[in-house]
Amino acid sequence: MENVVLVVHLLLALALIGVVLLQRSEGGGLGIGGGGGGGGAMTGRAAATALGKVTWLLAIAFICTSVALTILSASQASDASVVDGDSLLPPPAEGAPAPSAGDSLLPPSVTTPTDEPLVPDAN
Repeated sequence: MENVVLVVHLLLALALIGVVLLQRSEGGGLGIGGGGGGGGAMTGRAAATALGKVTWLLAIAFICTSVALTILSASQASDASVVDGDSLLPPPAEGAPAPSAGDSLLPPSVTTPTDEPLVPDAN
């Protein structure tokens, strides 16, 4: 089921890209640099062309398949939440102490022994 929704989702994405690229440009990039008078893209009285309606339909279908994929993925996942940081960590090995909230996830810093010089002598 998830594979079918994923294939439909990908086909909708490609169709949406194609339809957006087929549309006529408003010119001036939202009115920047081209005068941007009363007929720009920010006017609210945009023409409802056939490509515009198809774009809306594809966008709504794309969002619906996105939500469906999210629901399917969440139903197959365990009870762990992405928000819980500890749920993403593997369980500690037997005998090892459990990490506390203050433990850092960074590796221990590399230290050099104090009796060895960092720069070799020029002798």
